[in-house]
Amino acid sequence: MHLLHIDSSPRQARSHTRQLTASFIEKWRACSPHDTVTYRDLGLNPLPHVSEEWIAAAFTPAESRTANMQAALRQSDELVDELLAADLIVAGIPFYNFGMPSGFKAYVDQIVRIGRTFAFDPQQRDSPYTSLVKGKRMIALISRGDGGYEPGGPNEAMNHLDPHLRTVFGFIGITDIEIVAAENDEWGGPALEASLQKALEKTRQIAAHRTPAF
Repeated sequence: MHLLHIDSSPRQARSHTRQLTASFIEKWRACSPHDTVTYRDLGLNPLPHVSEEWIAAAFTPAESRTANMQAALRQSDELVDELLAADLIVAGIPFYNFGMPSGFKAYVDQIVRIGRTFAFDPQQRDSPYTSLVKGKRMIALISRGDGGYEPGGPNEAMNHLDPHLRTVFGFIGITDIEIVAAENDEWGGPALEASLQKALEKTRQIAAHRTPAF
């Protein structure tokens, strides 16, 4: 198998999501030493946001793009190629202001590409969009400042990250998404430690006990 490992926290040693993804990859490698991993660090190497040139190029048929248009999409093409080459995406995503951080949103905007990860046919009025990404699974490892954002929790209504991930990656065809979250970062102390250890244990279990989808 081939894994795409993504970190998106601007924090380094203090990052809980980096700790979670590192734990996952370490356990995975121990169980499957012959599998391969591509690493992308969005926190330390942030991506540019889409520009007018990017949009014009993306919506121009590939055979009609100028050299400048091709250049505008070069990094996006690299990111899409990475995604399409992976069987499993393992993404560390901090929970910022009830949603995803801008660095990860920039990544999303670079990989949701007409003609690459989804198709659009205006003649199909009832269902004009078709997902083009097949056979992949995503593990989202999240760190939240407060607690209670899980389904049924007191803060569930303010959790816009989990549904956003399921919507946008589902749109391009990645519907098998598992989310593991460590909470209480702002509280610290025993509340954080208990949640982080629980998330680490769950992360290692997922990495060790591969489901039939793998």
